[in-house]
Amino acid sequence: MKHLHYNLIFQPEPEGGFTVIVPALPGCITFGSTLEEAKSMAIDAIQGYLASLKKHNEPIPSDKASFISSIEIPQTTHA
Repeated sequence: MKHLHYNLIFQPEPEGGFTVIVPALPGCITFGSTLEEAKSMAIDAIQGYLASLKKHNEPIPSDKASFISSIEIPQTTHA
């Protein structure tokens, strides 16, 4: 069975829970009250998105060759 790879961005929300964004799938965004629920909701959202792409004979993108990294930039203050 072929596996597809997708990067997920989890953003904590001020009121609680996490918004999940799937960068390779534009508009594929979901939410979960916990990290575990957010990941489960992301899997469900990705599967629905892929089913729609397949139904419309659209190409299936993947993040297999990409990755997410982060950097810290010093904050500058203005006088």
